[in-house]
Amino acid sequence: MTGAPLLQVENLVRHYPLPRERLLAPPPTVQALNGVSFSVEPGRSLGIVGESGSGKSTIARLVMALDRPTAGRVLLDGRDLHRLSADALKAARRDFQMVFQDPYGSLDPRMTVARIVAEPLAALAQATRAEQRERAAEALSAVGLRSSDLDKYPHEFSGGQRQRIAIARALITRPRLIVADEPVSALDVSVQAQVLNLMQDLQQQYGISYLLISHDLAVVNHLCDEVCVLHRGVVVERGAPSRLFAHAEHPYTQALLAAVPRAEPRAVQLL
Repeated sequence: MTGAPLLQVENLVRHYPLPRERLLAPPPTVQALNGVSFSVEPGRSLGIVGESGSGKSTIARLVMALDRPTAGRVLLDGRDLHRLSADALKAARRDFQMVFQDPYGSLDPRMTVARIVAEPLAALAQATRAEQRERAAEALSAVGLRSSDLDKYPHEFSGGQRQRIAIARALITRPRLIVADEPVSALDVSVQAQVLNLMQDLQQQYGISYLLISHDLAVVNHLCDEVCVLHRGVVVERGAPSRLFAHAEHPYTQALLAAVPRAEPRAVQLL
């Protein structure tokens, strides 16, 4: 055990109302999450896996305090994020940042890399412009890019480099937790391993905790210490990847594993 959890999610519930089908009838609801609980310890990584519609991205939004739960709590260092005042939540955001799925859509094409990476510092009003640029250069260096890239624009970079820029933006406040929602799914397979290795290196260097949202079991196995399998808004199985993927007990986990493509040697036809 490494001590008290950094992130605690307790009995998280999120229901979304739908339009009424009849004027006097109660509105139907979509039950996105139903009593989800887990924790992430400092310097560790937890993966949330499940198919599309299982509630993974809803968890990400609630942990990032971008949406409010119907019930339950999200505690970061013991603070209930959804009970903080607007000013207190803004100040707390330096401790948790997010990396989005699409490195093309998450970077404003009109902004230079310097402005993009320094954006969290500017929002927190914690540094002068000169200090923001210096910190942005440090963050770029940490993700394997150069300070000379600061004045370039997103279209001048490859997909993998854009995701490095997004990681640098998340890193600049020196957060304790990074929520990564499908961080490599939009990248070529050849680039995915490079980005995952970078995330591991940053974790070792800065002691970052990751909450990794993914449908890709191989990605979760590469990066995470523990895995929660989510099905229809409920955690149906959890454990270390080595145990879970070798000895899955729940039928849904077994079905996910069975759906993973496996390379088969092609038969050689003798002429």
